[in-house]
Amino acid sequence: MSRDSLLPADLLAFLACPTPDAWVAWALDNPELLLIDHAQCEKKAASTAMSLLYRYVDQPLLLTKMSQLAREELLHFEQVVKLMEARGIAYRHLSASRYAEGLRRHLRPQEPERLVDILIIGAFIEARSCERFARLIPHLDDELAKFYRSLVKSEGRHYEDYIMLARHVAAEPIDDRVAFFAEREAELIVAPDEAFRFHSGVPV
Repeated sequence: MSRDSLLPADLLAFLACPTPDAWVAWALDNPELLLIDHAQCEKKAASTAMSLLYRYVDQPLLLTKMSQLAREELLHFEQVVKLMEARGIAYRHLSASRYAEGLRRHLRPQEPERLVDILIIGAFIEARSCERFARLIPHLDDELAKFYRSLVKSEGRHYEDYIMLARHVAAEPIDDRVAFFAEREAELIVAPDEAFRFHSGVPV
């Protein structure tokens, strides 16, 4: 099954570049790191959703969507840890990739622009996660492929929720800002990285 057949056209169009083949090969050479960092990403996604719940209490739609998202991401975390345990892989802390911080360094300081940027970044993280799951699925064992196929659907919903919320809270159209972050995200995806992570660039 191809990547494109798994992913909606709007999600593929949202990303400015595909994941390079070199990253896919790197991931397949590091199956333990892939799962450990995947678990860490799910935990971080839940944490991000919770932080938005606490910070933006005046946004009812955001509160509902982030509450749902946090629960779902924590469930994914539990599922990944269970998979790892069955495979004899110990969960441990890994240093973060430069991906999320590389996007967040461009946050505008004032509200609501800051929140809009956070939500756009969230959409890119979820969309890229979706695309990477789809890239990996044809190369994985049946159990992991089935799990990642289920994640493509849920992470796709998360991408849609984030971009919908960004448009909802923005005082003006966000197309230019989305295009800006699409360029920054693509730069991070194709740039060389020394350490493999789920959102790393390509190997040095």
